[in-house]
Amino acid sequence: MHAVLPRPIAALALAALLGACATPSPTLEPAVPEAGQLGAPSTELADAPAPTASTDTPDDALPIIVGSKDFTEAYLLGEMYALVIEAAGLPVERKLGIGATPIAHAALERGDIDLYPEYTSTALLTVLKEPPLQDRDSIYLAVATAYAERFGLTWLDPSPFDNPQALATRQDVAAAHGLATYSDLAAAASELVIGGPPEFFEREDGLPGLKEAYGGFDFRSVKQLDPGLRYPALQNGDIDVVLAFGTDGQIAGMDLVLLQDDLGFFTPYPVAPVVRAEILQFHPQIADALNALAPHLTNPVMQRLNWAVDGPEGGEPADVARAFLEDEGLIE
Repeated sequence: MHAVLPRPIAALALAALLGACATPSPTLEPAVPEAGQLGAPSTELADAPAPTASTDTPDDALPIIVGSKDFTEAYLLGEMYALVIEAAGLPVERKLGIGATPIAHAALERGDIDLYPEYTSTALLTVLKEPPLQDRDSIYLAVATAYAERFGLTWLDPSPFDNPQALATRQDVAAAHGLATYSDLAAAASELVIGGPPEFFEREDGLPGLKEAYGGFDFRSVKQLDPGLRYPALQNGDIDVVLAFGTDGQIAGMDLVLLQDDLGFFTPYPVAPVVRAEILQFHPQIADALNALAPHLTNPVMQRLNWAVDGPEGGEPADVARAFLEDEGLIE
């Protein structure tokens, strides 16, 4: 796991942002599937409406509007952000599940929401249209600086957890073929079946890139699967290896083996709150509350919380988030 970027860097980005003016933005469109990682349809930022002017300024009596994207982990993070801000004594309005990155980013620029959880590599690739980087600290510094200069937005402290694309398998398959790393998998691939969304088998940051980076990776068979069918296919034995994401609840819930990307092929995807700078200027306790939460969000924690929602228990994100924060002593 990569180290979390030190607080002073985030503080420098915040100081720069407090002197910047927020760029207003457009009206919301209907929610679309999440973008920016394999396994979900790609949605370009250019699809969002053009910004419009706004003269709104923060007011102590107005609630802090917390947004999120529209998948399990985003709902959980948005709810946790809302709860710790409420515990800091501020009123909160929730606008969770508003849509994918372009819609959430546009809403933040315009002021329809005041903050939301975002993945640093999603910001780099989808919003800023920059090439991928492999070091999480470099990614954070790049997006924090660019967001300050271009949008008047502040990135607070990133959480330790990383949700990149990944490869997972069942315990029996790993034991039978001696699989622990991607290098092991590259060598044994001819005996195995892999499953994932169609774009994984086409994009350079998918299987073609893995073949170039590691050699091998010539599977006995490949199966193109919708995201929701990946884990049932793995569990039923229809496939041996699956494209996963680092904090998928099924990894812990199904006791899967998450293989080690020993050459560091996949780009890191840590998450952090992105906040309108003027809101932090009026309410600096938001940064204190969210930065205090960040260290508690590790990969095992997020896998467990995602599984509590997506697994057999089928918990509500708000209930799961509240129980976790209470257990951690972050709220009463």
